Amino acid sequence: MREAILPLFPLTLVLLPRTPLPLHIFEERYKEMIGEALDADTEFGIVLVMKRGLAGIGCSARIRELLRKLEDGRMDILAEGRYRFEIAGTDNERNFLRGRVRYFDDDPGLQPPPEELIAKVLRQYYTLRNLDETLPEPRLNESQLSFQLGQATDDLSVRQHLLQSRSEEERLVRLEEHFPSLIEERRQTAQLKRVIPTNGHGKLPTNGHQ
Repeated sequence: MREAILPLFPLTLVLLPRTPLPLHIFEERYKEMIGEALDADTEFGIVLVMKRGLAGIGCSARIRELLRKLEDGRMDILAEGRYRFEIAGTDNERNFLRGRVRYFDDDPGLQPPPEELIAKVLRQYYTLRNLDETLPEPRLNESQLSFQLGQATDDLSVRQHLLQSRSEEERLVRLEEHFPSLIEERRQTAQLKRVIPTNGHGKLPTNGHQ
């Protein structure tokens, strides 16, 4: 695995490879960090903030577009996930945190996931997409399709599992297990949105259990 020194942006989110991430930059240290990344066209790392500290695995990001920059230096940018890394160490020599990171990819020599598994998870994703129009059309030619499909969930533990897994089949299995409960949750949310304007009751439907 190749090593690098990477500026780190700790956030309460998990960025997946080749997926978009809009960011509003307002803290002075991150204005400096993102400004340097813009000037040099270099990457920075997104890493999940957990209760016990930083997650050990993150994803590098490259800025696709500077959407807006204000006079005080605040910025809106559109970044995109690039490469996964594990953190070997950190330093505070700059105003922002930096990490000594090792990049990694899936384990070599693995068999492609079964077609029936891919088809099932795709069906689940499109069910979610029908319930949430903001979900993007997945790029079906991606060799790591699971990262595209993983955009459907905001569950940090699921997304972090996808990020650290080195097997496409393992990631798809995790999504296959997770998506049914997510579909039910989104259906309830959609029903709630329909009910509120009609009768003023915002009570979610129940399954008979308290």
